[in-house]
Amino acid sequence: MLLPTFNCAAIVRATLEAVKWADEILVVDTYSTDGTVEICREFGARVIQHEYINSAKQKNWAVTHCRNEWVLQIDADELLEPGLQDEIEQVIATAPEDVVLFRIPRKNHMLGEWIRYGDNFPDYQTRLFRRGKASWSEREVHAHMEAQGEVRTLHHSLLHNNMPHISKELRNLDRYTRYEADEMWKQGRHCRWHHLLVRPWLIFFHRYFWLQGFRDGWRGLFYSTYMAFYVFLYWSKVWEIDELELDRSPKWV
Repeated sequence: MLLPTFNCAAIVRATLEAVKWADEILVVDTYSTDGTVEICREFGARVIQHEYINSAKQKNWAVTHCRNEWVLQIDADELLEPGLQDEIEQVIATAPEDVVLFRIPRKNHMLGEWIRYGDNFPDYQTRLFRRGKASWSEREVHAHMEAQGEVRTLHHSLLHNNMPHISKELRNLDRYTRYEADEMWKQGRHCRWHHLLVRPWLIFFHRYFWLQGFRDGWRGLFYSTYMAFYVFLYWSKVWEIDELELDRSPKWV
């Protein structure tokens, strides 16, 4: 089991409790200062520390230190739905050699409730894999695994407490939109007027109406609005990169 951490002492104990059945718990820590490492070691985890560049690079580096054939990667704000442990143990014991990766559905909890609509479920995550047969794509953010073999899907879910309160998400907003902007720039994409004036509205209507986010009540409204602003913000940062790269002259001169 692979667990990336950084200053998550307040929540990591529950995650470790949920995966203590694993043959090995390998924690890759980004030099936490809040007691995260000590808590992980209480559970018998093997802790390695490494400078964080992005999530994909961090996890691809850490996987080389795993000792078992099968690896389950889990985040510090995730738990296992009842039945998922048994399903994982069954599939890794019986999977044919050409099966190298399993997708796991994820239930995202926002402000205390599971939100089902607006593209929030099943939200498949590629997390259970044969070491050496799959790796994370080289994206700056939200990277998925690329497999050298067959991919199958599990039935039980991960439980993701991704937005316990609004303040936490606002603290993450600047960081993740910066990663998104860097990824767009790396792909050679540039900001155009419609990315700022049209695309956020399309995102809102797509999630809230087409994908029925309204069925999640006020949380669905909040989430659809948040995602529209998220898109507006990262395209604004792409525009900022364009300005800095293409014209470095001071605008006030």
